[in-house]
Amino acid sequence: MGIKIHKTAIVHPDAVLGDNVEVGPFSILGENVTVGDGTIIRNHVTITGNTTLGKNNIVYPNAVLGAEPQDLKYHGESTSLLLGDSNVIREGVTINIGTACGGGKTIIGNANFFMAYAHIAHDCVIENNVLLANGVLLGGHVTIERCAKLMGLVGIQPFVTIGQYAYVGGHSRIVQDVPPYVIIEGHPAKIRQVNTIGLEREGFSKEKIEEIKKAFRILFRKNTLNRKKSLEELEKQKDIFPEVSYLINFLRNVDKGKFGRYREAFRYSPVSVG
Repeated sequence: MGIKIHKTAIVHPDAVLGDNVEVGPFSILGENVTVGDGTIIRNHVTITGNTTLGKNNIVYPNAVLGAEPQDLKYHGESTSLLLGDSNVIREGVTINIGTACGGGKTIIGNANFFMAYAHIAHDCVIENNVLLANGVLLGGHVTIERCAKLMGLVGIQPFVTIGQYAYVGGHSRIVQDVPPYVIIEGHPAKIRQVNTIGLEREGFSKEKIEEIKKAFRILFRKNTLNRKKSLEELEKQKDIFPEVSYLINFLRNVDKGKFGRYREAFRYSPVSVG
């Protein structure tokens, strides 16, 4: 089938395109761009910077990938955007490259779905099967773990981590790390309950879901115990499910961090560009 580039598209001669790549009308691909096999780039897309796209992605009109970070500390360092396979990037989505002090890379995994006008700032890390609904805004250095879902117009503070399989309700403002497996919503955002329906849809067994619910009741519903004692109570139980252990470790990291954000503790740590 070969590469299909519309006659109005501008593709730098040093850009690297894999097999069966399509580039639509008026799209622009820069000098240091690599596009994997089977990726479709619709019309009026801009891909710039040191940006690598994997295989079978679809990028819709007016998306901008690999633009310079919106960070006053950025002074043209060579940083990058790495994007995996089978992602859907809808209209007007913007994803920035990393910064030198943030590790140098913005990293996107596989099979993610980013709806219209979502923004992913510098040095974010998004794992696999993540959903960002329309207008979601991620500040710099945010990490979104696998299978998390963020609904429309959610705003995420820099350095926040959203745990795996979490569900963030629309219009929420998130300033602290969100534990895995929970539903959080509101302004200010509050943890409401276990994301039972989401876990069922992801194939979690009834037994696993029930164990997560038990842990949730100990951690978030027992007002007589503080967080440290609640975690200790959980750890004393025999045959803890891996998902509950993951939740315990996640919460211990949150408590270590500044302002309830574990990665905030690394804000001023020097990080070399990889």
